[in-house]
Amino acid sequence: MRLNSFIGDRAFYRKLFAVMLPILVQNIITNFVNLLDNVMVGQVGTEPMSGVAIVNQLFFVFNLCIFGGIAGAGIFTAQFYGNGDKKGMADSVRAKLYIAFMALAAFMALFVLFGEELIMQFIHEGEEGLDMAATLDYGKRYMRVMLWQMFPFALMQSYAGSLRETGETVLPMKAGIAAVLTNLAGNYILIFGKFGFPALGVEGAAIATVISRYIECAIVLVWSHRHKEKVPFISTLYSTWKIPLPLMKQIFLLGLPLLVNEVLWSGGMTMLNQCYSMRGLEVVSAVNISSTVSNLFFCAFLAAGNATGIIVGQLLGAGELERAVDEDIKLIAFSAVLSTAVGLVLAALSPVIPMIYNTSDNVRSIASQLLLVVAVCMPMHSFTNSCYFTLRSGGKTLITFVFDSLYLWVLCIPVAFVLSRFTQVEILPMYIVIQSLDIIKCLIGYYMVRSKKWVKDLVNV
Repeated sequence: MRLNSFIGDRAFYRKLFAVMLPILVQNIITNFVNLLDNVMVGQVGTEPMSGVAIVNQLFFVFNLCIFGGIAGAGIFTAQFYGNGDKKGMADSVRAKLYIAFMALAAFMALFVLFGEELIMQFIHEGEEGLDMAATLDYGKRYMRVMLWQMFPFALMQSYAGSLRETGETVLPMKAGIAAVLTNLAGNYILIFGKFGFPALGVEGAAIATVISRYIECAIVLVWSHRHKEKVPFISTLYSTWKIPLPLMKQIFLLGLPLLVNEVLWSGGMTMLNQCYSMRGLEVVSAVNISSTVSNLFFCAFLAAGNATGIIVGQLLGAGELERAVDEDIKLIAFSAVLSTAVGLVLAALSPVIPMIYNTSDNVRSIASQLLLVVAVCMPMHSFTNSCYFTLRSGGKTLITFVFDSLYLWVLCIPVAFVLSRFTQVEILPMYIVIQSLDIIKCLIGYYMVRSKKWVKDLVNV
């Protein structure tokens, strides 16, 4: 391929940034506040930080289940929008609501009935003699409050994802900014007991999160229903609760692999962290610091991946198949260059960032080493993320399942399980081995995208 195959013109980048920047800004603000939240909880002590980190890992599975559950319907929302089909858009968004609330009910029951048992799976004695009983207690108190944020999260994601897929990316960004600022202020007031409020510690952090979720949800819903002329699906969304059976079958066939993929992938990442936790609570804290900081830097290529799915999906829905292939190559190249630059910044800051945490020198040292590994591997993660969204945009959800979560469970988790249970290898070499396995995934993703089997118009067949 010639070099200009990887570089777009000004119109291409204007379109890319119009879609990507609002998503990027929202993700950066969200993850930056998550970082500040993490630091604030860490000021209370290492045990509270570990307890909160464990529970957030469990809610991470729920969050990705919502994303995965509505993603199949979202493929159709984007393509119906590209085709100008308002009824199809409303039907696909209605399907999202059904899926989101079924997932909500299942996870609510799981956390209420088995929350303590799940938290205990991550608590193991390490070198520093941290209080395991206190860590469990902090985790349980945090989880009890965080259950209340699940409903607004599920509802808001159904709406916000649909707005992005139909061209409105700014409003979800504004709602996200309002939510994270509320969360930040609430954390400061409720964790430390400012302005006459009691110091509630981890429970204060959870209350602030719950309030911010309801504010974000309210902004998205109220705006959507007050601006029907800008939201193509909203006027007929609740005119009926029925969904055409052929569409529901298509959503089920395409969406089930995505749902299973997100559940297995998030569950797999949780399992990896559980394997890392076998090296002690100080490793739990270090991995928590590393993942929280890494997520902030991951925003760049994750936003580029989301933009890839939206732009390519709309082109496929409009029947512009050759253009979809051409722009997909340019989008993947842009994401790779962007992630390389961001990785260099993270590598330079990796010794400094852990110093802001009120924890032991050992925890800071481990976190710094893990961040350096993440920085080196970031271009790989960016490429596989772009491949994932490319395959998903054309409805190849079964392939994305094999590419993403099946790969994780067949290769990465068994290696981590063996290293954590049957060897004495330290956390750093274990982490390097697991991260390096994505080299194989890059080769698989390259082959799948290059095959062009994902190039498919789903709404004009």
